[in-house]
Amino acid sequence: MTGGNTSEHLSVAMTTESADDVTQTTAAGVPTPPSTLGTEYYFQCVVLVIGIVGTAANALILYALVVSKQHKKQMLIFNQNVVDFCSCLSLIIIRAARLSRIRLSGKAGYWFCMLIMGEAFLWVLTLTSKANIMLITAERYLKIVYATWSKNHLRTWMLWVAIAFAWFSGTLYTSLNAFLTGNFVNGVCYANAYWTSRVAYMIQAFWNILFYYVLMLIVFIFGYWRILLVLRRQARAVGGSNSSQSQSNQMQSNVMKTMILVSALYAICEFSINCLHLLVISGANVTISYDTYLVAQFLSFFYFCANPFIYAVKFDPVKRVLLDLVRRKKPAVNPVAVNTGNRGGTAATGTTRLAQTQQ
Repeated sequence: MTGGNTSEHLSVAMTTESADDVTQTTAAGVPTPPSTLGTEYYFQCVVLVIGIVGTAANALILYALVVSKQHKKQMLIFNQNVVDFCSCLSLIIIRAARLSRIRLSGKAGYWFCMLIMGEAFLWVLTLTSKANIMLITAERYLKIVYATWSKNHLRTWMLWVAIAFAWFSGTLYTSLNAFLTGNFVNGVCYANAYWTSRVAYMIQAFWNILFYYVLMLIVFIFGYWRILLVLRRQARAVGGSNSSQSQSNQMQSNVMKTMILVSALYAICEFSINCLHLLVISGANVTISYDTYLVAQFLSFFYFCANPFIYAVKFDPVKRVLLDLVRRKKPAVNPVAVNTGNRGGTAATGTTRLAQTQQ
């Protein structure tokens, strides 16, 4: 999620400065060349719109989860939407700051560079979101594949620990990466830019791809494949004889289908950016345009905005609350009774009342 200063190569492509043996990547805050200033400006505007739409949509989903009391029943899913909401809000702050071209200086400028302009806070949220999705898959897996064990051993405090772990892991990893490889020099913010060696950068980049994409895909495919098999077996065994069990299975299936779509969206949106980074660290002799990188980055940001629409369409408790909210906003039409017993005067009075009601 770094910016770029070349129209010919991916913004994370590196050039080595032999004078001080420091490897530097192009980074957030580095001025973009004139050939890409227009593209960069429109990109920032589009991402700002994504942030606004995503913030509003995630706020609605959070409201629906609280009203339907699913925030207590589906704690990890609620945490996922909290993270997505904060991610979209941070997109608004970061893009607004870049579009306004704020001049940074002093200690305040340093911290604003490290946390906001350098996207450290956004990276914390991004990695927290990724860890939380894997934890949701694990929770679904235990509750359905090992239903008896989860009823006897899975406790609420364990879910709180899982949520804390997701936030802690994202914060720790991002903090180490941001403060060890970022810098604030002469009012310019360099994020994820300085590495002691190319090998160190390649190890970090490869770890990101392996753990936060490849491993997650394996967890999604294996976990939800096993869950689907168990749900189908339970559906055949129960049939229509046990309505309560059938309803429980249907609720589990609804949650599972929602999370499969969320996981699939993640896999699609993150595919391009991971492929580009893999090409860079592999040393492939391929020229990647800056516009291509922006498209890949746009898809990565789009994930936070599109997620709430999946919950609104597929997750039944949320969908019911949102539909009730829409119905309440529709104007009510009050019927006017007409007394037909007095044809001479009452009918005219009824017509007058109807006209007044329509006004």
